[in-house]
Amino acid sequence: MKRLPASFLPPIALDSRRRIPLYRQLYEWFRGAILSGQLKPGQRVPSTRNLAAELNVSRISVASAYEQLRAEGYIEAFVGAGTCVVRSIPADSPAFGKIQKTSRLASENSAARVVSHRAALMQMPAQTWSSKLVAFRLNLPALEHFPTMVWSKLLHRHSRKASRQSMAYGDAMGYMPLREAVAEYLGAARAVRCEPWQVLITTGSQQALQLSAQVLLDANDKVWIEEPGYPGARQALIMAGAQLIPVPVDQEGLSVAEGIRRAAKARAVYITPSHQYPLGVTMTATRRMLLLNWTARSGAWIIEDDYDSEYRFGGRPIPSLQGLDTSDRVIYTGTFSKVMFPALRLGYMVVPNDLVEAFRTAREGADQFSSTLYQAALTDFIQEGHFARHIRRMRTLYMGRRTALIDAIDSQMNDNLEVIGAEAGMHLVALLPTAVSDVGVAQKAAEMGISTMPLSACHLTTPVRGGLILGYGGTDAKQIQAGMRKLRMIV
Repeated sequence: MKRLPASFLPPIALDSRRRIPLYRQLYEWFRGAILSGQLKPGQRVPSTRNLAAELNVSRISVASAYEQLRAEGYIEAFVGAGTCVVRSIPADSPAFGKIQKTSRLASENSAARVVSHRAALMQMPAQTWSSKLVAFRLNLPALEHFPTMVWSKLLHRHSRKASRQSMAYGDAMGYMPLREAVAEYLGAARAVRCEPWQVLITTGSQQALQLSAQVLLDANDKVWIEEPGYPGARQALIMAGAQLIPVPVDQEGLSVAEGIRRAAKARAVYITPSHQYPLGVTMTATRRMLLLNWTARSGAWIIEDDYDSEYRFGGRPIPSLQGLDTSDRVIYTGTFSKVMFPALRLGYMVVPNDLVEAFRTAREGADQFSSTLYQAALTDFIQEGHFARHIRRMRTLYMGRRTALIDAIDSQMNDNLEVIGAEAGMHLVALLPTAVSDVGVAQKAAEMGISTMPLSACHLTTPVRGGLILGYGGTDAKQIQAGMRKLRMIV
């Protein structure tokens, strides 16, 4: 087993007033920590000199404790590598047996451990699809085409000249130059009406949903959600104590009339109008005006998730719902995860003027602020034109991958899969024959090394027909062909 590097030890409590000698107290502490797993097999322990200095005790006491531990086989010394915990502990050790028994008892009693009602409600069905970076992985951009050299230079530029201000606590609303850049971009590209002070930088669209739920909703407030819809939105709303009202989606988007019939006095609606998740339909102008008129009359809020609006392949870009709103009822959210890379953990939201302070307070209570270094680098990435160039390149790339996936389905599975929602974004939905379980297909696909999310995972109610959500953003043409051959074998 590879020896682990030295690490910080848990606090060691020594009492000089006890009759037990200090070396014996040290020995007992180390022995208990090793048997309980606090100190891992192969983990390096401090030298006698360093530990004696840290604990302010005689080096002789530490050396005596180590010698006893070494004699009993709990630690071992290596020339030039120091002293480490042994790689295996005898299972017949009395203390080890006691600890194992305690662990089993805790496991047996775990059924009695209860979580909150909200936490129980937000638990999702067991994931049946692969979470690895394999073919058809959902929401994964083409990471190999991201300009990492440019990004690295920008990070180096800001880390090299980091000021005290940039290393201190940042504004909860975000780094102002980035908020200005985002406001300018949204106004030009998405017809969003906003000023920089209305932009809040988040750690992604999921945090934007959580903040919106916390600020706008009280327990048991009714909220419309799309059916099928984004599971992450369901989790955020449930954690706020909301009562979810599933509203069906058809070829025109969310059915406003059906939403009013089911809950006319709902407090809010969560919606993905430009590219409905997961079906991919675009909400028509008529439905948009019906929704805005209803919120203006009822005083309800609209949480607009514009998660991948940059990638539209047919026709002109669809303007945001927020840009049509004249009553300031829309909370607009977006993310850089799909355009750049998920690990960036930066997103944004645009909030009405009178709610800015409420959202600022909620953000301070969550995690205070996002990384200033990444915000500063992203500001330069946008202002120097790298962002726009990257979007143009990725739009062309994803258009080609979308075509390759549709062609592969047509040539290999035309009789078994029906494609919908392929005009935009980084995924499409392929409906399965009525008798085929999408969960079963997804599970077998994961076993064969591909990731296909079942459409039923996006439903609150039982769907009439199952399907597969296939991501093509992070899947090249070769992977598409190989993955489709595997799917054909399964289906």
